[in-house]
Amino acid sequence: MKRVDNIILIGFMGSGKSSVGKLLANKVNYDFMDTDELIEVKQGTTISEIFSTNGEEYFRDLETDLLLSLKDKMRKTVLSTGGGMPIRDKNIKLLRKMGQVIYLSASKNTIIERVSKDTSRPLLNVNNIGETVDRLLGLRIPIYEKAADIIINTDKFSLEDIVAKILQALNHIP
Repeated sequence: MKRVDNIILIGFMGSGKSSVGKLLANKVNYDFMDTDELIEVKQGTTISEIFSTNGEEYFRDLETDLLLSLKDKMRKTVLSTGGGMPIRDKNIKLLRKMGQVIYLSASKNTIIERVSKDTSRPLLNVNNIGETVDRLLGLRIPIYEKAADIIINTDKFSLEDIVAKILQALNHIP
C-alpha cells in the first residue's frame, strides 16, 4: 500500500464503518480503532452528550485533535471514523496522510433502515429522519468521494462480502 500502512474507513452514519472495520482488522491482523469511541473514552461521556452540552463545532475540534494525536503513532490499524470527520479539509489531509482512505457508501434507504432505532446519533434525533439523511448525504457525498482512495458500496452486502471487496481493491493499489 502507498502511504502509511493503515486503512481509514469513512462514510455516513450506518454505512458499516465500525462493523466492517472490526472484521477487516481481524482478517488482516491489524489493530482496530473507532474515533467516536476514542473521543467518548477521553471525554468520559457520550457523543450525544458532547453535542448537547458543547455543540457540533466543539465535537469537530475534538475529532481534529484526535487525528493530530494519532497521525504519527498509528501503524497497521483499521480506523473507523465518525460520519462527519471528513467535513473539515484539514481532517481529509490528515486522514490521507495516515493511510488508505476507503469510503463505505450506502443509499438513503439502507442508512435509514440501519440507524432509525439508534438514539445515540445526535444529528439523526429529529422528527423527519428521511429529510435529514437526504440533506446530510447531499452535503457529504461529494466530500467523501473527494477524500477517498477507494469507494465500496455496502448496500445489500454481508460484512464478509464488503471486507472481501475492500481487500480486493487494496490489492490493486500500486
